[in-house]
Amino acid sequence: METVIIKIKNTEMESQKAIQTAGEVIRSGGLVAFPTETVYGLGADALNPQAAHKIYEAKGRPSDNPLIVHISNWEDLGKIAANVPEQAKKLADKFWPGPLTMIFEKTKAVPFETTGGLKTVAVRMPSHPAALALIKAGGGFIAAPSANTSGKPSPTQARHVAEDMQGKIPMILDGGPVGIGIESTIVDVSEGIPTILRPGYITLDMVRETAGEARMDPGLSAGDVNIPPKAPGMKYKHYAPDADLILVEGASRNVQEKINSLAKEASKAGRSVGIIGTDESCCNYQYGIVKSIGTRKDEDTIARHLYGILREFDGQGVDVIYSESFSTPGIGQAIMNRMLKAAGYQVIKA
Repeated sequence: METVIIKIKNTEMESQKAIQTAGEVIRSGGLVAFPTETVYGLGADALNPQAAHKIYEAKGRPSDNPLIVHISNWEDLGKIAANVPEQAKKLADKFWPGPLTMIFEKTKAVPFETTGGLKTVAVRMPSHPAALALIKAGGGFIAAPSANTSGKPSPTQARHVAEDMQGKIPMILDGGPVGIGIESTIVDVSEGIPTILRPGYITLDMVRETAGEARMDPGLSAGDVNIPPKAPGMKYKHYAPDADLILVEGASRNVQEKINSLAKEASKAGRSVGIIGTDESCCNYQYGIVKSIGTRKDEDTIARHLYGILREFDGQGVDVIYSESFSTPGIGQAIMNRMLKAAGYQVIKA
């Protein structure tokens, strides 16, 4: 299969034609990768069981890992969600369109192939103009996980999608780099108290300020293999580079000294080393390939560059990556959630 990559700009007539063509691919049961404000998604008709199956096949994704259904209008939610509680309406008023996914009891319109066999459905309304236009052109309901090989770092640029999906899907819409860089916050509103199943740009404090009582799922990082995942990213290893990723936690100076020590030892053993630091700390590392993930003065830059840096190290063929930790307030929890999963929970205390 030939994969066509089309660059799009919101105001250009050619881009509008490309989105209409992509919509026709979706309607006919095909797959299209497209930009959102979080990461690039791999889209298919959410109400078509065969189309959902194609997503799992292209990604190599376990079929019990649910897909998120993307909509472009509030009115469409009632077609796929059997019950919309008041807290969900408040959250939608505040954060839709935007990087928030909510889980509802599903209607019969949504096939179990899309929900991973669950009686609930995850729904999001993205804010990226191209994503909204494609959803409308594609029939209103697009199932779209991240457009990468399952388990690998999510794509934040079209070329990342091409690295994993070239020859597997017919079309990639190239909207340039994404804005946020990590996946949406997932909040379960199907059972009483709104519960965050995956942290993201929308934090627990923000959910509480809007909907009242809310909580983090107690099993968020446990990854119990005996429990079906209710949301993407809860059960399987995600976001992982080819290299062995190890996180180092502690006071800044201690972390830098520990990483230098580990990198020196690994280098002497003949292993190719990568180091993830920040604008403030990279100058203090003495071994291996050192990359800055951003600045601690603006944690959004860290989220934006995370997956891209992991993919860069893949391209350079390093054997092991040592990274500083980023347990900062706000989006820091979401960043560490992704990094811990990418590292397989390998953490060294400095």
